Amino acid sequence: MTPVLYLSHGAPPLADDATWTRQLAGWSADLDKPKAILVVSAHWEEAPLTLGATTTVPLVYDFWGFPDRFYQVKYAAPGAPELAEKLRKLLRSTRTPVHDAPDRGLDHGAYVPLVEMYPDADIPVLQVSMPSLDPRELFDLGRKLAPLRDEGVLIIGSGFFTHNLSALGHADGAPPAWSSEFDHWGAETLREGDLDALLDFQHKAPAAAIAHPRIEHFAPLFVSLGASSSEGKGETVIEGYWHGLAKRSLQFG
Repeated sequence: MTPVLYLSHGAPPLADDATWTRQLAGWSADLDKPKAILVVSAHWEEAPLTLGATTTVPLVYDFWGFPDRFYQVKYAAPGAPELAEKLRKLLRSTRTPVHDAPDRGLDHGAYVPLVEMYPDADIPVLQVSMPSLDPRELFDLGRKLAPLRDEGVLIIGSGFFTHNLSALGHADGAPPAWSSEFDHWGAETLREGDLDALLDFQHKAPAAAIAHPRIEHFAPLFVSLGASSSEGKGETVIEGYWHGLAKRSLQFG
């Protein structure tokens, strides 16, 4: 069965971080090549659940103030109309409403890591929106998506393990306490498979309100947890910090 990932996707300058890009490339090299990729990104919230383009359309450069070269990046992955239809059938069977956004391309939460993991852009990719930020609703959504794993679909929740842009640190400095404390708690809780604590992280995790002033970057984790068969236990593949933000990324069985 194809695994499920939660990854910290980084900002566009991820491409300049030789260590991080090497880690992402090494991760994908250790996986069997998926038949298709389904991405849930922190950067697309829309209800009801909405499917992005099923043909190759321009990327969404949903960031501001970066050098021009970051707006020239291309990732012309094939569309995934077959995956979209399978997803519609799955959700129809659970009476989950689905909308379509045929002109909506991949945002940077999707394409920035995929450029490093699958640079040939030869795997069909479908992005879907987060219809809610409620952890239990997203976990339930992941449960509904889980059967796709049997068909070789790689499900990726793309966020950032800690995410407070107003409190960014220096690239080479020690991470702030709020980030390291939350990251340590998350690593231990995932190692132990304490799903209840994860779902109630806003009350259980140290410094949760600082690590995630708004939870959209942690929220994709719950889709990944729901889609997995690991009962809340995740294997850390990438760890460390980027400007003080935890870049912990995980693989679930």
